[in-house]
Amino acid sequence: MKKNWDNPLEHAMPSGARVPASVCIGGIRVAPATVLAPMAGVTDTVFRRFIRNASLFTHNSAGAPCLAETWAASTVDDAITNQQSGCGLIMTEFTSADGLARMRESKRKRYLTFYDDEHPISAQLFGSNPQTLADAARIVQDTGFDMVDLNLGCPARRVVSCNGGSGLLRDLPLIARIFEEVRAAVSIPFTVKFRLGWNDNHIVCVELAKLAQESGLAAVALHARTREQGYTGQARWQWIAAIKDAVSIPVIGNGDVRTPEDAAALVAETNCDAVMIGRAAPANPWIFRQIAQYTATGRYDQPTDQDRYRMIHTYFEMLLAETENGKEAQGKMKQFASWFTHGVAGGAHLRKSIYESKSGEAILAAVENFFGQKQAAPETRQATNNLELIPNG
Repeated sequence: MKKNWDNPLEHAMPSGARVPASVCIGGIRVAPATVLAPMAGVTDTVFRRFIRNASLFTHNSAGAPCLAETWAASTVDDAITNQQSGCGLIMTEFTSADGLARMRESKRKRYLTFYDDEHPISAQLFGSNPQTLADAARIVQDTGFDMVDLNLGCPARRVVSCNGGSGLLRDLPLIARIFEEVRAAVSIPFTVKFRLGWNDNHIVCVELAKLAQESGLAAVALHARTREQGYTGQARWQWIAAIKDAVSIPVIGNGDVRTPEDAAALVAETNCDAVMIGRAAPANPWIFRQIAQYTATGRYDQPTDQDRYRMIHTYFEMLLAETENGKEAQGKMKQFASWFTHGVAGGAHLRKSIYESKSGEAILAAVENFFGQKQAAPETRQATNNLELIPNG
């Protein structure tokens, strides 16, 4: 997955527009109406809990907005409610239905582990066999997930070659059978995430959304690019608007949401019911909190160097504590270094130190050393986009 965007559009906050306070998907209330997208290699339980805590946003007793200082005041074990969090729904990495149905129950925990503070949470599956997907969906439901989602969007060649992910977009009759089998297998809300179509000559998103509604699915999410585009070019939000006009079930918009202004603009242009954020989340773990703050006040805070230090240090400590394999934890730390140092002055030097470190402890020491040197020039938290206040609710 690309970590950057191709000539991203800059959006101003539309007058009166805001991300909805909530959306009901089946019997599950998602509040606020923001969703952490499923991302392979990214949205494991450590990252999901990390995002939930980074997203905390509350109002004090006098009604004034404030940011919850989660790194100092709370831990990932604290109880979190939707009303406190800027991220309303989190999703797992996509999981192979074939593998899930075949593996031993003890091994499934590796893929389906989640904690109480992750609710509401949805598990995403990929595959092409209707019965196997139905069996996997039952496992998801029995494990305690709030929702199950079908991946029809992954553009990776290894997934498409098995007729999974966006590969299925070329076979709507098979998708219809999958919808029928999975819907009959579970009672929890069943949703689907898909792309515009295989390419510009094969746009099927509106037809697919209608099929989902007719099949009893609870919501649809559109990444407004084709499979052929991958993550290049611009997301075409007009297709999200077209789906919203075509169906009555909730429509979740996804693609090129990098800032609170982008989220508000997406809602304004498409009337979508919720906003899904993918690549922007690991690059800016505060994005959901910023959206909640922007919605409530018309402004949002940019992270300081101290915020970034706490964020990187906290996530790396969580990885070391919760990952049994030390080498795996180190690999994750190095993987996320390129995300987390986005926007950090001198970040290339920190990345170099992390990549050259031989242990998790050495990586933490490199982080401590880098930010310790920066403390000589303290900075203050800067507010962005002081606009006319937007009513909350």
